[in-house]
Amino acid sequence: MKWSLIALFLATAVISGCKSTPPVDWNGRVGTYTYDQAVTDLGPPDKQAKLTDGYTIAEWITRRSSSGLSIGTGFFSGGGGNGVGLGVGAGQSVGTSYYDKTLKLTFGTNSVLTSWSKN
Repeated sequence: MKWSLIALFLATAVISGCKSTPPVDWNGRVGTYTYDQAVTDLGPPDKQAKLTDGYTIAEWITRRSSSGLSIGTGFFSGGGGNGVGLGVGAGQSVGTSYYDKTLKLTFGTNSVLTSWSKN
């Protein structure tokens, strides 16, 4: 009985953890969504440019492409003994990649969303 309750609990946790949020309706936000709301929802943009016509283009990286793995070994001594250790670390380059997924939002002079695009 105890194991069946644990199995039921784990199954419920896995199923409820797999729910995803519905995609954002960006077309529905054009004309009403503000730059301040975007920063509140998405955080500061990864790139931003203010154009001479007063428009602002802001870009968020929504998913980074994987970029590499580094593996190394290490030797240590001290602390009353000698030994050998193995270290593994993952590395990722900084900056944007062609394969990164981005969200680009354009805001008018009144800081309201005028257009958007995703790659």
